[in-house]
Parts: sequence; C-alpha cells; structure tokens
Amino acid sequence: MVQRRFWIQRVQAGLSEKSVLWLSGVRRVGKTMLCQSIGDTEYFDCELPSTRRMIEGDLESFLGDLRGRTIVLDEIHRLGNPSEILKIAADHYRDLKVVATGSSTLGASTKFRDTLAGRKYELWLTPMMSQDLTDFESRDLKHRFLRGGLPPFFLAAKYPSRDFQEWMDAYWAKDIQELFRVERRHSFLKFAELLISQSGGIFEANRFARPCEVSRTTIANYLGVLEATFLVHVVRPFSSHRPTEIVSAPKVYAFDTGFLCHYRGWETLRSDDLGTLWEHYVMNEVIAQTQSRHIFYWRDKRGHEVDFVLVDRKNEPIAIECKWSSSEFDPTNIKAFRRRYAAGANFLVASDVRRPVVRAFDDVRVRFVSLEELIRAITSSAQSEKFFIQPKSRSS
Repeated sequence: MVQRRFWIQRVQAGLSEKSVLWLSGVRRVGKTMLCQSIGDTEYFDCELPSTRRMIEGDLESFLGDLRGRTIVLDEIHRLGNPSEILKIAADHYRDLKVVATGSSTLGASTKFRDTLAGRKYELWLTPMMSQDLTDFESRDLKHRFLRGGLPPFFLAAKYPSRDFQEWMDAYWAKDIQELFRVERRHSFLKFAELLISQSGGIFEANRFARPCEVSRTTIANYLGVLEATFLVHVVRPFSSHRPTEIVSAPKVYAFDTGFLCHYRGWETLRSDDLGTLWEHYVMNEVIAQTQSRHIFYWRDKRGHEVDFVLVDRKNEPIAIECKWSSSEFDPTNIKAFRRRYAAGANFLVASDVRRPVVRAFDDVRVRFVSLEELIRAITSSAQSEKFFIQPKSRSS
C-alpha cells in the first residue's frame, strides 16, 4: 500500500486539532486507501448492512467501546443520520477520534455545517499532487496529465479509456441519482461532458442549453451540482466592478486532467496540449496545499487575462501566470492588470524553472518560480492567515 505522506500528515494534523475529521473528494480519489494507511485505526465500512445495524442499533455502546481509539467511518452518508452521529461523538466522546468519509453533498449541506460548526476539521482529498507522484515513484508529468490523478487510472497498465466512462456512470448512479433531484440523465451527463471538454473557458449557460436540450436555468442548476460534488472548479472573476473588466462570467475547470484528455480525445499529448494541462495541474496543487476555493481569474474587455488571482488580508491581489515553458511568458497581461491594481506580488510558474529569479518588465516585477517554489511562497503566508480569502467589495 502506497503511503501518501502529505495526506497522512494532514489527517494527523487535523485530528490533533479536532476529534472529528471530515474527508471529502470524488470517488476513486483514494479516500478509503488513505484511511486504511493511517495506522492504528479501527475501520468501519458503512456501505455494509451489518456495519449500519451495529452502529445504529446501539450508538452509545458502539462509541463507548471505542473510547481512546481512532476510528474510520467510511461512506458515512449511508447511515440514517450521519450528522447527528458525528455530533454525539464530538460532544460526548471527546477521547474518540473519528475520520468520516462520504458523499460530498453531506459536507455541503446546511445541516451538516450547522450541526458540526466548530467541531470538525475538513480535508479535501484532491487528485494526485506533486508529493503523491514521489510516493507513487513516478515523476512523469506527461503520464500524470494523460492518465489523470485518480490512483487506479494513474497506475493502470494501459490507457484506461473504458474506465473513464464507467466512472461517469457510477458518478451518476451513486453521487447524483441518489442525492439530487436530477431526472434527465442524458442531459446532465451531456452537459458534464461538454463542460469538461471545454475546461478552462469562460462559462456561458446559453451555449449549453440547446445541445443539452434543457433551459438556461437548468444548466445553472446542473453547474451547482457539479461544483458541489467536486467534478468542476468554478473560478470567478476578480474585479472592482470597473466598466472595463469582466465582473460576472466565471471560468470552469475540470477536476482532473485525465478526464479532460479523455473527452478531448487525446490519447497521446502534443507540445501544444501541455500548457493547458499544466494550468490545470497548478490549480490542483494550489487547492491541495491550501484547501481553499478562493481562487479567481482576471480579464478585461480588451482580452487581457491573468490565469489565477489570490487575495491577501490587505486585500491586495496576487497574480499568477502558468506556462509550461518560461520562454512562452508575455508580460502584457500582468502589466495590464497592474495598471489597475498596483499592489501585490506577481508570479510566473513554469515547469522548466529550476531556480527562482525576479525579472523586471518596465515597472512591473515578476518572480519566475517552479511549482514547488510557488507553493512555498503562498503556503507560508496562508499558514499565517494571509492568503486565500474572499476579496472585499469585489464580485464573487
């Protein structure tokens, strides 16, 4: 069993802060294997009827017998009232540590948030990030781009073309049909497929309504479902509502490069494909390391665009441009951004940067960094509660 050290450390850190840890992420991302690799835990699979009967039959005896232990309640959403069970564990069995996994919709529900407010540590398990590649003993980024970051797909002996469709079928049956009021399977999955294949583009609901044979309102509802279940990341524009800026249209990114390649029909990668996939990989790394969805982009009505914008406690925007090769960088977009927002750091993150260097473009300074250096810069500040906040008085 591969020891995913970054995630094991995060689980251990979370349990040192709270007695309940909520572990979320898409199916087959590795939640069960991670839980089983923690060590010195009691594992319970809530998909088994016998496990559900044992827990729900006499909850107090079940929890009381496990005092002082660390337990895993995998697929906890299969229980009748998972929020109440976790609340009782947190309030009355404080020497018991609980790692709970389940449907992302449970974590997103108002009842779950309110019942466990201040009682749980939340950890979002993303597709494989940089430390995972080391742990799986494969640093081949092109392999990671093409296969994606779900461990079974990444490790498959040959390109898992059929597995992508089987995953989507299971996603519909277990994550959507059982938990949402979505009736039109064809329309919903068609929308998901189109959205993934156009990943990274500006989202316009009207473009999807006709091919999916549903209304614009339904498309907007579908997008909310896809975001709640982590299938897509909705990146909203950073702006001060200036007449020259895009202020409302979000960009939507697929959760995984493997699905993007699959729906674009890429079974081998060309050099032109690497920039798009690198941008997705950088986003995945930022999300994994910071556990935040407060990531924005910027675009003005003249077509200047900055890939990602982060916001610090001073409400100063941090500009990040992603390029597979640093030689592809053009400072025009960041210079246009800084004419409107003078304060804040600028980063160019590229796969071929080995040592950080600062370059000046007129009065704009840009730091050229590797992905590792970028993460080091932003997480050292994030840990001091500086980065990754919702910007004040800006569109979201």
